Amino acid sequence: MNGAGVQDLPDGFTVRIAPSCARRGRYLVGGSPLRVLTLSARAADMIDAGGILRVTGDGERRLARKLLDAGVADPVPAASSGTGAVSDPRVTVVIPVHANQSGIDRLLRALPELPVIVVDDASPQPITVPDSALTRVLRLPRNEGPAAARNHGAALAATEVVAFLDSDTVPRPGWLRNALWHFADPTVALVAPRIVGLRRPGRYSPMTQYADRHSSLDMGPRPAAAAPGRPLSYVPSAALLARRAALDAVGGFESSLRVAEDVDLCWRLAASGWTVRYEPAAHVAHEHRYTLRELLGRRRFYGTGAAELASRHGAAAAPVVSTPTGIAATVGLLSCTTSGTIVAAGVYLWMFVRLRAALRAVPGGRALAAVNVARAAWFGTLQGWSSMLRHHWPIALVAGLVLPRFRRRLLAAAAAEAAATWAAQIITEPHAHQLDPLSWAVLHRCDDLAYGLGVWQGALRHRDPAALYPVIMGR
Repeated sequence: MNGAGVQDLPDGFTVRIAPSCARRGRYLVGGSPLRVLTLSARAADMIDAGGILRVTGDGERRLARKLLDAGVADPVPAASSGTGAVSDPRVTVVIPVHANQSGIDRLLRALPELPVIVVDDASPQPITVPDSALTRVLRLPRNEGPAAARNHGAALAATEVVAFLDSDTVPRPGWLRNALWHFADPTVALVAPRIVGLRRPGRYSPMTQYADRHSSLDMGPRPAAAAPGRPLSYVPSAALLARRAALDAVGGFESSLRVAEDVDLCWRLAASGWTVRYEPAAHVAHEHRYTLRELLGRRRFYGTGAAELASRHGAAAAPVVSTPTGIAATVGLLSCTTSGTIVAAGVYLWMFVRLRAALRAVPGGRALAAVNVARAAWFGTLQGWSSMLRHHWPIALVAGLVLPRFRRRLLAAAAAEAAATWAAQIITEPHAHQLDPLSWAVLHRCDDLAYGLGVWQGALRHRDPAALYPVIMGR
């Protein structure tokens, strides 16, 4: 059985048109890649003025599934799903751990009513837990890594859902309730809560603020379905709820991987027809790395996983994915030259004309075409900056040392990207505390350099540069 084989949503299931999707009468314009959905008059009437669709029969069920699959709607909890205790008979918690007794002690105090399986991954000093009918320890004879440890624990769980929590996490109140309702959709295999910083008084330096607010484990404030090619491509395994049937269908985590095992699992599930959901209303705190050396070391380690992902998943792991015209426009913009700007303007005008024609029947289609071309230009620019400053920075550095003109372009890109991403955070979460722009720029640049170094290290170790190759699509 896989996600593609069980499509029915239950009565009462509710979805909402995504904020990024434009609703114009009977037309919905959104998703990634961009698509236009034309609704029948009856289907349009099923969606209320707030963009809410509640499943009450087969018609609503089919429409809700279509909207979810198209990526233009997100599920929202029904009113009845807002209540519940901190435990659930459908859930067993599995905690992989190696040499972190204090973390286990802290985490177990936050899970007083849930059955827990602690998998001791051959810690030098065996992990111990308080005597309890709900908690047991499985000690592995040799260190196998967190992916294998999670698989061992999941094999012992008898419940429908397994909640994986790393030993350096602490779930916040309501985490289980706010994530578990997603499994009412029978295609959902994984649900990931938002990973937030485990704040500690007296440590609010710029480094600590950066680690808490910009962790690579934090997927942001917006709910999403994660899959290759989408704005959110995966969810981290530090805190994760998984449907046992889905894990069994794909063989669980890849035991041989010690990095990027979460990305690999998400992509294999997506390829098998399952859905992976990110739910930012559920919070799990994580003890981030609060020194520069620890944080950058972790970023470099994550980067080393790109080579393994490229060998297993091909183009899904590419650092740049674009069309020839998209690359021409991005290079033209980033060149900061007159000829390059003319090329970029020509490409984006061509894109506007084609998109405007596709949206001819949509009210306000001209404005929608302009907005989406501007969005394409923005994402293309971000992708170009990421290539220069993150994945391919060693090449960019050499070019900058040899070519003074390119050096100026590279420095301008480094400053512009830092300023743009800092401003984007304020737009995305205007009420959240933000790091000052200078500290952000310095730490963000160091972050990118560390990750890119890891990508190159992994490519050299595997003797396979596939993780550095861009993917050029057709039209």
